[in-house]
Amino acid sequence: MTAEDRTVENVDRPPLDSRELAARVARDVAPGSYVNLGIGLPTKVADFLDEDAGVTLHTENGMLGMGPYAQGDQIDPELINAGKIPVTELLGASYFHHADAFAMMRGGHIDLCVMGAYQVTAGGDLANWSTGQPDAIPAVGGAMDLAVGAKAIFVMMDLFTKDGQAKLVPSCTYPLTGVACVDRIYSDLAVIDLDNGRAVVWETYGISVDELRSRLDVPLSVR
Repeated sequence: MTAEDRTVENVDRPPLDSRELAARVARDVAPGSYVNLGIGLPTKVADFLDEDAGVTLHTENGMLGMGPYAQGDQIDPELINAGKIPVTELLGASYFHHADAFAMMRGGHIDLCVMGAYQVTAGGDLANWSTGQPDAIPAVGGAMDLAVGAKAIFVMMDLFTKDGQAKLVPSCTYPLTGVACVDRIYSDLAVIDLDNGRAVVWETYGISVDELRSRLDVPLSVR
């Protein structure tokens, strides 16, 4: 094992904030990819993608070539992402019916989807659309289509809820979005690869691997 292969424990710094987390995900988006960014935290990734990398952002409401968030005079109320946030368009952007956007997702034409999550298992099962509470959103939207249709799924999330409950779990207790679909978790405390049922820690932030093991009911491996 070389030094580059080993798990990196960044214990002398705070956990990643939302912008640092988005920048960390953006580093791992392959040049030339077609990418869908889920509603919420994942949309921040758009602000950190290298303009020269040739990454094309797709939204299920019918756009290819989405740019970062729109600011000030850039804001066009009719130019929004799937989360209804005003966005910019890049040179060559195109628009189409949302049925065509879903056909791209279902047809395996999206290289990567970055999603949020309520729960993920070491086996890659994903629950990200409902907690079952009375005020929960009424339907799964495009999440199931992306979980099944995208070639790779990255999850962005805090590793624990505000009351300290783990979101990397032995089995999901919330309604499932997809089974064995998540490839990697990017969280405030760690980047964790999900490899054939194993949770492999790549990096930690503000915590050690041993501390993580003490707080999770999922076995953790290191590189």
